[in-house]
Order: sequence, then structure tokens, then C-alpha cells
Amino acid sequence: MATNPQAIQLSIGPTGVATVTLDRPGVHNAFDDHLIAELTHKLRDVDHNPAVRAVVLAAQGKSFSAGADLNWMKRVARYSEADNIRDAVALASLMRTLDAMAKPTIARVQGAAFGGGVGLVACCDIAVASTAATFSLSEVRLGLIPAVISPYVIRAIGSRNARRYFLTGERFDAGEALRIGLVHSAVEDGELDRAVERILDELLKGGPKAITAAKNLIAHIAHRPMDQLLAEETAARIAQIRVSPEGQEGIAAFLDKRPAGWIKAKD
Repeated sequence: MATNPQAIQLSIGPTGVATVTLDRPGVHNAFDDHLIAELTHKLRDVDHNPAVRAVVLAAQGKSFSAGADLNWMKRVARYSEADNIRDAVALASLMRTLDAMAKPTIARVQGAAFGGGVGLVACCDIAVASTAATFSLSEVRLGLIPAVISPYVIRAIGSRNARRYFLTGERFDAGEALRIGLVHSAVEDGELDRAVERILDELLKGGPKAITAAKNLIAHIAHRPMDQLLAEETAARIAQIRVSPEGQEGIAAFLDKRPAGWIKAKD
């Protein structure tokens, strides 16, 4: 029986950076059920790998991801509502897995990111795009809506910008993606890898457990009112991490004017 070729490639470098690469360039890294399942599995694996310090989500070919695969869409169109729910839940699980990863994540966007591709970008902690990249939330042009990715995209670009781009389905460039908050920086194509490396260098200076705790802090603190309960919770969080082994090492390294134990010397 024929087997599906791998849709995702994974490599882990000596500094603990895992690069998870969409590898369906012939169809512009479009989503189908196979890619969704494989990417979800790979992300869970690297998140539970203690050797991994950071994750880069990248893609082969001209496009980051063109959204839904046409053949997959043809199959989905014949599904019952119950089958469609199961299919959509799998995509929702992928987005939630990426969004909730304990390790810091960077989206490396070299080309077109449409539909679910925009969702992947919005789910990453940090996004760097080539100035050649283009973006679109074009679901309404197919009579659909960007439902599964909407919590992450709206969080990134805000409801005002979502009102425009969810409703028009128009394409926008990397400069506009930067302006509305979908990406953190837009650089010339030849500078993309160096820009990602610069961010990785900064991430690897932080304590691994502290970075995870910082991500958790953001998730739990954002949009909550400032009251006594929140003040006490934040005080408890910093107290706990100060007395942790990593916190103690970080403070000691700072006072001793030496690199912390988690910083690996470059060759």
C-alpha cells in the first residue's frame, strides 16, 4: 500500500534550535489532513524534547503556506456536517498546539501566507517576514470564514483590522502585515535568515524555564483587570521563580559577571 511522503521536515541544531519545515513546495505548502496531523505531531514532539530551546517554523519553496489544499477541499465539500466538525477540530488542535507551546516559536515567512498560513504566523510568538511575502484571509471569497484561526489572528491584528481583512479577503504585503501587528519585522529576502538568527541569539540568552514561565504569564495576565488578586498572583509568580534553581543560577551569574549555565559558548 502506498504511503504519503513526509509533509514536514525536522532538524535540531547543536544550540537546541529545532527547525520545523513545511515541505510540500509543489502545492505551495497547502494544508491537507495529512500535513495537519504530521505538523501537530512534530510540534508536540519538539515541545516535549528537553534538548530543544527554541522552534523555527519555516517552509520550502516560494510560499510559506497557501492555505487549504484544493484536493482536500474537494473531499471536505462532500463530507457531512459531523465529518466537517471532526476535520475542523483537527485543524483547531494544530493551531492550539502551536499557540500553547512551552518553547519560544518564530515564524520564518519567505512567501505567500494565505488562510491557515496566516493562522500559523499568528500562533507563533515572533514572526519575521521577507518583504516579498504576501498575506490574505481570503475565505469569504470561497463562501467560507476563517473561523478556526480567528482567535489567534484577531489577537495579533486586533478586531478593527480583522474587520477589513476578514471581510475583503484582499491581499496585503509585508509592510502592512508589520503595521497591523501580524509580523514583528519585515526584511529583504537575503536578510531573512540573519534576522531569524539574531532573534534566536537573544532567545538563547534567557533561562529556558523563565521563558516558558514568561509565556505562561502573558497568557494568564493579558486583558485581566488590575486588582488585588492579580497583584498577589504576580508577586507569587516572581517569588517562585526567584527561589528556583534556574532563578538562583541567573542571579548568581549576573552578580559574578559570568554567562549563566544555560548559555552555550559559540564555536
